[in-house]
Amino acid sequence: MRILLPTGRVTYTIVQDAAKGFDADVVVTGELASFLTPAQVRSLLMSDTSYDLVLVSGMCTASFTDVEQEMGIPIYRGPRHAADVGLVLPLIGKIELSRDIPADEFLSGERRKEAYARISRKEAEREPAFALRGVKIGGGTRIKVLAEIMDAHKTPDIRTKVLKFFKEGADIVDLGFGFDATPDDVRAVFRQLEDIERPLAVDTQDPALIKASLFRADLILSLQEENIPQVGEKVAEAGCGAVIVPGEAGLLANIRLAEASGITRVIADPVLQPCGSGLVESLAGFTDPECPLFFGAGNVIELCDADSVGMCALLAGMAYETGASVIFCSEHSDKTAGCIQEMRTATDMMALMDGRPYPKDLGIDLFWIKEKRRRREPPLEYSDSIMASPMPREITYDPRGNYRIGIEDGYIVAVRNGKAIKGTRWQDVLYTILQTDGVSLFDHAGYLGAELFKAELAIRFQRSFEQDGPF
Repeated sequence: MRILLPTGRVTYTIVQDAAKGFDADVVVTGELASFLTPAQVRSLLMSDTSYDLVLVSGMCTASFTDVEQEMGIPIYRGPRHAADVGLVLPLIGKIELSRDIPADEFLSGERRKEAYARISRKEAEREPAFALRGVKIGGGTRIKVLAEIMDAHKTPDIRTKVLKFFKEGADIVDLGFGFDATPDDVRAVFRQLEDIERPLAVDTQDPALIKASLFRADLILSLQEENIPQVGEKVAEAGCGAVIVPGEAGLLANIRLAEASGITRVIADPVLQPCGSGLVESLAGFTDPECPLFFGAGNVIELCDADSVGMCALLAGMAYETGASVIFCSEHSDKTAGCIQEMRTATDMMALMDGRPYPKDLGIDLFWIKEKRRRREPPLEYSDSIMASPMPREITYDPRGNYRIGIEDGYIVAVRNGKAIKGTRWQDVLYTILQTDGVSLFDHAGYLGAELFKAELAIRFQRSFEQDGPF
Protein backbone atom coordinates (compact mmCIF):
# COMPACT_ATOMS: atom_id res chain seq x y z
CA MET A 1 0.00 0.00 0.00
CA ARG A 2 1.46 3.33 -1.12
CA ILE A 3 0.96 6.12 1.43
CA LEU A 4 1.28 9.89 1.11
CA LEU A 5 2.44 11.61 4.31
CA PRO A 6 2.17 15.41 4.01
CA THR A 7 3.98 17.07 6.91
CA GLY A 8 5.58 20.32 8.03
CA ARG A 9 9.20 21.30 7.79
CA VAL A 10 9.71 21.17 11.57
CA THR A 11 8.47 17.55 11.81
CA TYR A 12 9.90 16.23 8.53
CA THR A 13 12.81 14.32 10.07
CA ILE A 14 10.60 12.60 12.67
CA VAL A 15 8.02 11.52 10.09
CA GLN A 16 10.75 10.46 7.63
CA ASP A 17 12.34 8.21 10.26
CA ALA A 18 8.95 6.69 11.13
CA ALA A 19 8.22 5.98 7.43
CA LYS A 20 11.37 3.89 6.89
CA GLY A 21 10.42 0.38 5.88
CA PHE A 22 7.01 1.46 4.51
CA ASP A 23 5.98 2.37 0.96
CA ALA A 24 5.40 5.97 2.00
CA ASP A 25 6.36 9.37 0.60
CA VAL A 26 6.95 12.14 3.12
CA VAL A 27 6.30 15.53 1.53
CA VAL A 28 6.85 18.93 3.15
CA THR A 29 3.87 21.21 2.52
CA GLY A 30 4.77 24.14 4.75
CA GLU A 31 6.24 25.12 8.08
CA LEU A 32 3.68 23.23 10.20
CA ALA A 33 1.77 20.06 9.37
CA SER A 34 -1.37 21.44 11.02
CA PHE A 35 -1.65 24.20 8.39
CA LEU A 36 -2.15 21.73 5.53
CA THR A 37 -4.94 22.80 3.12
CA PRO A 38 -7.25 20.75 0.88
CA ALA A 39 -5.77 22.55 -2.15
CA GLN A 40 -2.27 21.32 -1.26
CA VAL A 41 -3.46 17.72 -0.93
CA ARG A 42 -5.35 17.97 -4.23
CA SER A 43 -2.23 19.26 -5.96
CA LEU A 44 -0.09 16.42 -4.58
CA LEU A 45 -2.60 13.77 -5.66
CA MET A 46 -3.04 15.23 -9.13
CA SER A 47 0.72 15.10 -9.72
CA ASP A 48 0.83 11.44 -8.62
CA THR A 49 -2.36 9.38 -8.66
CA SER A 50 -0.73 6.11 -7.58
CA TYR A 51 -1.28 6.64 -3.84
CA ASP A 52 -3.64 4.28 -2.04
CA LEU A 53 -4.08 6.42 1.05
CA VAL A 54 -3.25 9.85 2.51
CA LEU A 55 -2.44 10.27 6.19
CA VAL A 56 -2.67 13.92 7.29
CA SER A 57 -1.68 15.32 10.66
CA GLY A 58 -4.22 14.82 13.43
CA MET A 59 -3.74 18.49 14.26
CA CYS A 60 -5.28 19.59 10.92
CA THR A 61 -8.61 21.38 11.26
CA ALA A 62 -9.47 21.49 7.54
CA SER A 63 -11.97 19.11 5.93
CA PHE A 64 -10.60 16.90 3.12
CA THR A 65 -13.96 15.31 2.21
CA ASP A 66 -14.28 17.07 -1.15
CA VAL A 67 -10.71 16.15 -2.17
CA GLU A 68 -11.29 12.51 -1.21
CA GLN A 69 -14.50 12.33 -3.26
CA GLU A 70 -12.88 14.06 -6.23
CA MET A 71 -9.69 11.98 -6.30
CA GLY A 72 -11.13 8.69 -5.03
CA ILE A 73 -8.29 8.23 -2.56
CA PRO A 74 -9.09 7.88 1.19
CA ILE A 75 -7.72 10.60 3.44
CA TYR A 76 -7.40 9.72 7.12
CA ARG A 77 -6.35 11.62 10.20
CA GLY A 78 -2.97 10.57 11.53
CA PRO A 79 -1.85 11.11 15.14
CA ARG A 80 -1.70 14.59 16.62
CA HIS A 81 1.98 14.25 17.43
CA ALA A 82 4.64 13.39 14.87
CA ALA A 83 6.29 11.14 17.45
CA ASP A 84 3.30 8.77 17.21
CA VAL A 85 3.38 8.29 13.42
CA GLY A 86 5.60 5.21 13.88
CA LEU A 87 2.91 3.60 16.05
CA VAL A 88 0.15 4.18 13.49
CA LEU A 89 1.81 3.18 10.20
CA PRO A 90 2.03 -0.58 11.05
CA LEU A 91 -1.75 -0.60 11.62
CA ILE A 92 -2.69 0.78 8.21
CA GLY A 93 -4.45 -1.91 6.22
CA LYS A 94 -5.28 -3.85 9.39
CA ILE A 95 -7.82 -1.40 10.77
CA GLU A 96 -9.70 1.52 9.26
CA LEU A 97 -8.72 4.86 10.76
CA SER A 98 -11.02 7.86 11.15
CA ARG A 99 -11.48 10.75 8.75
CA ASP A 100 -12.41 13.07 11.62
CA ILE A 101 -10.73 11.87 14.83
CA PRO A 102 -6.93 11.98 15.26
CA ALA A 103 -5.48 8.45 15.00
CA ASP A 104 -4.02 8.39 18.52
CA GLU A 105 -7.37 9.37 20.03
CA PHE A 106 -9.31 7.04 17.72
CA LEU A 107 -7.12 4.01 18.42
CA SER A 108 -7.23 4.69 22.15
CA GLY A 109 -11.02 4.82 21.97
CA GLU A 110 -11.20 1.60 19.98
CA ARG A 111 -8.95 -0.20 22.46
CA ARG A 112 -11.08 1.07 25.31
CA LYS A 113 -14.29 -0.15 23.68
CA GLU A 114 -12.77 -3.57 23.07
CA ALA A 115 -11.51 -3.73 26.65
CA TYR A 116 -14.99 -3.08 28.05
CA ALA A 117 -16.50 -5.56 25.61
CA ARG A 118 -14.03 -8.17 26.90
CA ILE A 119 -15.06 -7.45 30.50
CA SER A 120 -18.75 -7.86 29.58
CA ARG A 121 -18.11 -11.16 27.79
CA LYS A 122 -16.15 -12.58 30.72
CA GLU A 123 -18.80 -11.45 33.20
CA ALA A 124 -21.55 -13.09 31.18
CA GLU A 125 -19.64 -16.39 30.95
CA ARG A 126 -18.81 -16.83 34.65
CA GLU A 127 -21.01 -18.41 37.26
CA PRO A 128 -21.16 -16.46 40.56
CA ALA A 129 -21.40 -17.72 44.11
CA PHE A 130 -24.70 -15.81 44.23
CA ALA A 131 -26.31 -12.65 42.85
CA LEU A 132 -27.91 -9.56 44.36
CA ARG A 133 -30.60 -8.14 42.07
CA GLY A 134 -28.77 -9.57 39.11
CA VAL A 135 -25.31 -8.36 40.18
CA LYS A 136 -22.98 -11.35 40.30
CA ILE A 137 -20.87 -11.81 43.42
CA GLY A 138 -17.83 -14.11 43.57
CA GLY A 139 -17.14 -17.14 41.44
CA GLY A 140 -14.42 -15.43 39.40
CA THR A 141 -16.67 -12.58 38.27
CA ARG A 142 -15.18 -9.08 38.31
CA ILE A 143 -14.66 -7.31 41.63
CA LYS A 144 -17.81 -5.35 42.53
CA VAL A 145 -17.60 -1.79 43.84
CA LEU A 146 -19.64 -1.05 46.95
CA ALA A 147 -20.05 2.71 47.53
CA GLU A 148 -20.91 3.96 51.01
CA ILE A 149 -23.07 6.94 51.94
CA MET A 150 -22.50 7.72 55.60
CA ASP A 151 -25.40 9.04 57.73
CA ALA A 152 -27.89 8.37 54.97
CA HIS A 153 -30.76 9.67 57.12
CA LYS A 154 -29.07 13.10 57.26
CA THR A 155 -28.16 13.27 53.58
CA PRO A 156 -30.21 15.80 51.59
CA ASP A 157 -31.74 14.36 48.44
CA ILE A 158 -30.43 10.87 49.16
CA ARG A 159 -32.03 9.54 45.97
CA THR A 160 -29.95 11.81 43.74
CA LYS A 161 -26.75 10.79 45.50
CA VAL A 162 -27.53 7.08 45.22
CA LEU A 163 -28.28 7.38 41.50
CA LYS A 164 -25.09 9.42 41.02
CA PHE A 165 -22.98 6.65 42.59
CA PHE A 166 -24.60 4.03 40.37
CA LYS A 167 -23.97 6.19 37.32
CA GLU A 168 -20.30 6.56 38.30
CA GLY A 169 -19.78 2.81 38.45
CA ALA A 170 -20.94 1.54 41.83
CA ASP A 171 -22.42 -1.96 41.70
CA ILE A 172 -23.95 -1.69 45.17
CA VAL A 173 -24.73 1.44 47.21
CA ASP A 174 -24.38 1.08 50.98
CA LEU A 175 -26.45 3.30 53.27
CA GLY A 176 -24.82 3.94 56.63
CA PHE A 177 -26.78 4.83 59.78
CA GLY A 178 -25.12 6.23 62.90
CA PHE A 179 -26.02 5.68 66.53
CA ASP A 180 -28.58 8.52 66.45
CA ALA A 181 -30.63 6.86 63.69
CA THR A 182 -33.98 5.26 64.47
CA PRO A 183 -35.85 2.43 62.74
CA ASP A 184 -38.22 5.06 61.30
CA ASP A 185 -35.22 6.88 59.80
CA VAL A 186 -34.07 3.68 58.12
CA ARG A 187 -37.52 2.91 56.73
CA ALA A 188 -37.93 6.47 55.45
CA VAL A 189 -34.63 6.37 53.57
CA PHE A 190 -35.23 2.99 51.97
CA ARG A 191 -38.78 3.97 50.95
CA GLN A 192 -37.31 6.82 48.89
CA LEU A 193 -35.22 4.25 47.05
CA GLU A 194 -37.67 1.36 46.90
CA ASP A 195 -38.19 1.52 43.14
CA ILE A 196 -34.47 1.60 42.23
CA GLU A 197 -33.77 -1.84 40.79
CA ARG A 198 -30.13 -1.94 41.86
CA PRO A 199 -28.60 -3.57 44.95
CA LEU A 200 -28.73 -1.52 48.16
CA ALA A 201 -26.97 -2.33 51.44
CA VAL A 202 -27.59 -1.18 55.00
CA ASP A 203 -24.54 -0.40 57.13
CA THR A 204 -25.24 -0.87 60.83
CA GLN A 205 -24.76 -3.49 63.52
CA ASP A 206 -27.88 -2.39 65.41
CA PRO A 207 -30.46 -5.22 65.23
CA ALA A 208 -33.42 -2.79 65.29
CA LEU A 209 -32.05 -0.84 62.34
CA ILE A 210 -31.22 -4.02 60.43
CA LYS A 211 -34.79 -5.29 60.88
CA ALA A 212 -36.19 -1.94 59.68
CA SER A 213 -34.26 -2.25 56.40
CA LEU A 214 -35.19 -5.80 55.47
CA PHE A 215 -38.21 -4.84 53.36
CA ARG A 216 -35.79 -3.42 50.75
CA ALA A 217 -32.12 -3.98 51.63
CA ASP A 218 -30.23 -6.60 49.61
CA LEU A 219 -27.07 -6.75 51.72
CA ILE A 220 -26.41 -6.28 55.45
CA LEU A 221 -23.17 -4.74 56.77
CA SER A 222 -22.20 -6.16 59.20
CA LEU A 223 -23.08 -9.27 61.20
CA GLN A 224 -21.13 -10.87 64.05
CA GLU A 225 -21.74 -13.04 67.12
CA GLU A 226 -23.69 -10.33 69.00
CA ASN A 227 -26.35 -9.54 66.41
CA ILE A 228 -26.60 -12.79 64.42
CA PRO A 229 -28.72 -14.49 67.15
CA GLN A 230 -31.13 -11.52 67.05
CA VAL A 231 -31.48 -10.94 63.33
CA GLY A 232 -29.88 -13.90 61.51
CA GLU A 233 -33.11 -15.80 60.81
CA LYS A 234 -34.93 -12.64 59.65
CA VAL A 235 -32.05 -11.76 57.32
CA ALA A 236 -32.25 -15.31 55.92
CA GLU A 237 -36.05 -15.09 55.49
CA ALA A 238 -35.66 -11.80 53.57
CA GLY A 239 -33.14 -13.47 51.23
CA CYS A 240 -30.53 -10.82 51.97
CA GLY A 241 -26.82 -11.25 51.66
CA ALA A 242 -24.68 -10.52 54.72
CA VAL A 243 -21.14 -9.28 55.27
CA ILE A 244 -19.68 -11.15 58.25
CA VAL A 245 -16.95 -9.56 60.40
CA PRO A 246 -14.68 -11.23 62.98
CA GLY A 247 -15.96 -9.68 66.22
CA GLU A 248 -14.64 -11.43 69.34
CA ALA A 249 -15.48 -14.93 68.13
CA GLY A 250 -13.42 -14.78 64.95
CA LEU A 251 -14.38 -14.66 61.30
CA LEU A 252 -14.81 -18.37 60.58
CA ALA A 253 -16.85 -18.93 63.74
CA ASN A 254 -19.19 -16.07 62.80
CA ILE A 255 -19.56 -17.38 59.24
CA ARG A 256 -20.63 -20.76 60.61
CA LEU A 257 -23.06 -18.99 62.99
CA ALA A 258 -24.59 -17.03 60.11
CA GLU A 259 -24.93 -20.16 58.00
CA ALA A 260 -26.56 -21.98 60.90
CA SER A 261 -29.20 -19.22 61.06
CA GLY A 262 -30.07 -19.91 57.42
CA ILE A 263 -28.10 -17.14 55.67
CA THR A 264 -26.84 -18.50 52.36
CA ARG A 265 -25.43 -15.37 50.74
CA VAL A 266 -22.37 -14.81 52.88
CA ILE A 267 -19.48 -12.41 52.24
CA ALA A 268 -16.47 -12.62 54.58
CA ASP A 269 -14.78 -9.39 55.76
CA PRO A 270 -11.39 -10.05 57.40
CA VAL A 271 -11.21 -6.24 58.07
CA LEU A 272 -8.45 -4.27 56.36
CA GLN A 273 -6.49 -1.89 58.60
CA PRO A 274 -5.30 1.56 57.46
CA CYS A 275 -1.71 2.20 56.43
CA GLY A 276 0.43 2.53 59.56
CA SER A 277 -2.05 0.62 61.71
CA GLY A 278 -1.45 -2.88 60.36
CA LEU A 279 -2.29 -2.77 56.64
CA VAL A 280 0.26 -5.41 55.62
CA GLU A 281 -0.42 -7.59 58.64
CA SER A 282 -4.18 -7.52 58.05
CA LEU A 283 -3.67 -8.60 54.43
CA ALA A 284 -2.33 -11.88 55.79
CA GLY A 285 -5.85 -12.60 57.03
CA PHE A 286 -7.30 -12.53 53.53
CA THR A 287 -7.35 -16.29 53.07
CA ASP A 288 -10.06 -18.24 51.31
CA PRO A 289 -13.00 -18.82 53.72
CA GLU A 290 -14.90 -20.69 50.97
CA CYS A 291 -17.18 -17.70 50.37
CA PRO A 292 -16.74 -14.34 48.61
CA LEU A 293 -14.28 -11.91 50.25
CA PHE A 294 -14.94 -8.29 51.19
CA PHE A 295 -12.06 -5.80 50.82
CA GLY A 296 -12.57 -2.62 52.86
CA ALA A 297 -10.48 -0.05 50.95
CA GLY A 298 -12.48 2.96 52.13
CA ASN A 299 -10.63 3.70 55.37
CA VAL A 300 -7.24 3.00 53.81
CA ILE A 301 -7.84 5.75 51.25
CA GLU A 302 -9.59 8.14 53.62
CA LEU A 303 -6.89 7.95 56.29
CA CYS A 304 -3.97 8.73 54.00
CA ASP A 305 -3.22 12.19 52.61
CA ALA A 306 -2.47 11.10 49.07
CA ASP A 307 -4.38 11.41 45.81
CA SER A 308 -7.00 8.69 45.63
CA VAL A 309 -6.41 7.80 41.95
CA GLY A 310 -3.18 5.86 42.47
CA MET A 311 -4.37 4.45 45.80
CA CYS A 312 -7.46 3.00 44.10
CA ALA A 313 -5.29 1.30 41.49
CA LEU A 314 -2.95 -0.21 44.07
CA LEU A 315 -5.73 -1.32 46.45
CA ALA A 316 -7.71 -2.83 43.58
CA GLY A 317 -4.55 -4.77 42.70
CA MET A 318 -4.32 -6.02 46.29
CA ALA A 319 -8.00 -6.99 46.19
CA TYR A 320 -7.38 -8.88 42.94
CA GLU A 321 -4.40 -10.78 44.38
CA THR A 322 -6.31 -11.74 47.54
CA GLY A 323 -9.25 -12.98 45.47
CA ALA A 324 -11.70 -10.40 46.84
CA SER A 325 -15.16 -10.22 45.29
CA VAL A 326 -16.37 -6.88 46.69
CA ILE A 327 -14.35 -3.72 47.36
CA PHE A 328 -15.69 -1.07 49.71
CA CYS A 329 -15.14 2.59 48.77
CA SER A 330 -16.44 5.96 49.94
CA GLU A 331 -16.36 9.69 49.28
CA HIS A 332 -16.56 11.08 52.80
CA SER A 333 -14.24 14.05 52.27
CA ASP A 334 -13.31 16.54 49.57
CA LYS A 335 -10.04 14.71 48.92
CA THR A 336 -11.88 11.50 48.02
CA ALA A 337 -14.38 13.13 45.65
CA GLY A 338 -14.58 11.02 42.51
CA CYS A 339 -13.27 7.93 44.30
CA ILE A 340 -16.17 5.70 43.17
CA GLN A 341 -15.44 6.29 39.51
CA GLU A 342 -11.72 5.84 40.10
CA MET A 343 -12.23 2.55 41.94
CA ARG A 344 -14.57 1.24 39.24
CA THR A 345 -11.91 1.96 36.60
CA ALA A 346 -9.30 0.28 38.80
CA THR A 347 -11.41 -2.87 39.24
CA ASP A 348 -12.16 -2.94 35.51
CA MET A 349 -8.40 -2.95 34.94
CA MET A 350 -8.14 -5.97 37.24
CA ALA A 351 -10.94 -7.70 35.32
CA LEU A 352 -8.68 -7.62 32.25
CA MET A 353 -5.78 -9.29 34.06
CA ASP A 354 -6.42 -12.91 33.06
CA GLY A 355 -3.11 -14.37 31.90
CA ARG A 356 -1.23 -11.08 32.38
CA PRO A 357 1.60 -10.59 34.88
CA TYR A 358 0.71 -6.94 35.56
CA PRO A 359 -2.02 -4.36 34.81
CA LYS A 360 -0.31 -2.60 31.92
CA ASP A 361 -1.39 -1.87 28.31
CA LEU A 362 -4.94 -3.01 29.03
CA GLY A 363 -6.83 -0.40 27.00
CA ILE A 364 -8.11 1.13 30.25
CA ASP A 365 -5.95 3.16 32.58
CA LEU A 366 -5.99 5.64 35.48
CA PHE A 367 -3.64 8.27 34.06
CA TRP A 368 -5.08 11.61 35.11
CA ILE A 369 -2.07 13.89 35.34
CA LYS A 370 1.08 12.10 34.24
CA GLU A 371 1.72 10.78 30.75
CA LYS A 372 2.45 7.17 29.95
CA ARG A 373 4.90 8.29 27.28
CA ARG A 374 6.23 11.81 26.78
CA ARG A 375 5.98 13.34 23.31
CA ARG A 376 9.25 14.04 21.51
CA GLU A 377 8.49 16.98 19.29
CA PRO A 378 11.18 18.91 17.40
CA PRO A 379 12.72 21.92 19.19
CA LEU A 380 11.44 25.41 18.49
CA GLU A 381 13.50 27.40 16.04
CA TYR A 382 14.01 31.17 16.33
CA SER A 383 16.78 33.74 15.85
CA ASP A 384 15.88 36.23 18.56
CA SER A 385 13.94 36.36 21.80
CA ILE A 386 12.81 38.81 24.48
CA MET A 387 11.88 38.11 28.08
CA ALA A 388 8.24 38.60 28.96
CA SER A 389 7.43 41.75 30.90
CA PRO A 390 5.53 41.35 34.16
CA MET A 391 1.88 42.31 33.97
CA PRO A 392 1.22 45.66 35.70
CA ARG A 393 -0.58 45.49 39.03
CA GLU A 394 -2.92 48.28 38.00
CA ILE A 395 -5.88 46.81 36.15
CA THR A 396 -7.34 48.55 33.13
CA TYR A 397 -11.00 47.63 33.27
CA ASP A 398 -12.73 46.73 30.05
CA PRO A 399 -15.37 49.39 29.20
CA ARG A 400 -17.75 46.57 28.28
CA GLY A 401 -17.65 45.21 31.81
CA ASN A 402 -16.12 42.33 33.77
CA TYR A 403 -17.11 38.70 34.05
CA ARG A 404 -17.54 36.63 37.19
CA ILE A 405 -16.31 33.12 36.38
CA GLY A 406 -17.22 29.98 38.30
CA ILE A 407 -18.12 26.30 37.93
CA GLU A 408 -21.56 24.82 38.48
CA ASP A 409 -22.85 21.27 37.93
CA GLY A 410 -20.01 20.41 35.56
CA TYR A 411 -20.29 23.64 33.56
CA ILE A 412 -17.98 26.62 33.22
CA VAL A 413 -20.10 29.70 33.90
CA ALA A 414 -19.24 33.29 32.94
CA VAL A 415 -21.66 35.88 34.35
CA ARG A 416 -22.02 39.55 33.51
CA ASN A 417 -24.96 41.87 34.19
CA GLY A 418 -27.11 38.98 35.35
CA LYS A 419 -26.62 36.95 32.15
CA ALA A 420 -24.67 33.68 32.21
CA ILE A 421 -22.80 31.94 29.42
CA LYS A 422 -22.35 28.20 30.13
CA GLY A 423 -20.21 25.56 28.48
CA THR A 424 -18.12 22.48 29.15
CA ARG A 425 -15.07 23.70 27.16
CA TRP A 426 -13.20 26.91 27.90
CA GLN A 427 -12.80 27.77 24.22
CA ASP A 428 -16.55 27.53 23.61
CA VAL A 429 -17.31 29.98 26.41
CA LEU A 430 -14.58 32.38 25.26
CA TYR A 431 -15.76 32.16 21.64
CA THR A 432 -19.32 33.00 22.72
CA ILE A 433 -18.07 35.97 24.76
CA LEU A 434 -16.16 37.25 21.71
CA GLN A 435 -19.09 36.64 19.36
CA THR A 436 -21.40 38.68 21.61
CA ASP A 437 -18.95 41.61 21.73
CA GLY A 438 -18.22 40.96 25.38
CA VAL A 439 -14.58 42.06 25.17
CA SER A 440 -12.92 45.19 23.82
CA LEU A 441 -9.37 44.83 25.20
CA PHE A 442 -6.82 42.20 24.13
CA ASP A 443 -5.45 41.77 27.65
CA HIS A 444 -8.98 41.20 28.95
CA ALA A 445 -9.53 38.49 26.32
CA GLY A 446 -6.24 36.84 27.33
CA TYR A 447 -7.21 37.02 30.98
CA LEU A 448 -10.61 35.44 30.31
CA GLY A 449 -9.00 32.62 28.31
CA ALA A 450 -6.65 31.82 31.20
CA GLU A 451 -9.41 31.86 33.83
CA LEU A 452 -11.85 29.85 31.72
CA PHE A 453 -9.20 27.21 31.04
CA LYS A 454 -8.43 27.06 34.76
CA ALA A 455 -12.15 26.51 35.42
CA GLU A 456 -12.21 23.63 32.92
CA LEU A 457 -9.22 22.03 34.65
CA ALA A 458 -10.99 22.36 38.01
CA ILE A 459 -13.98 20.46 36.63
CA ARG A 460 -11.80 17.84 34.96
CA PHE A 461 -9.83 17.11 38.11
CA GLN A 462 -12.76 17.67 40.52
CA ARG A 463 -11.09 20.55 42.31
CA SER A 464 -12.51 23.80 43.62
CA PHE A 465 -12.16 26.95 41.54
CA GLU A 466 -11.29 30.48 42.64
CA GLN A 467 -11.22 33.27 40.10
CA ASP A 468 -7.84 35.05 40.17
CA GLY A 469 -6.50 32.37 42.52
CA PRO A 470 -3.91 29.70 41.70
CA PHE A 471 -5.01 26.33 40.32
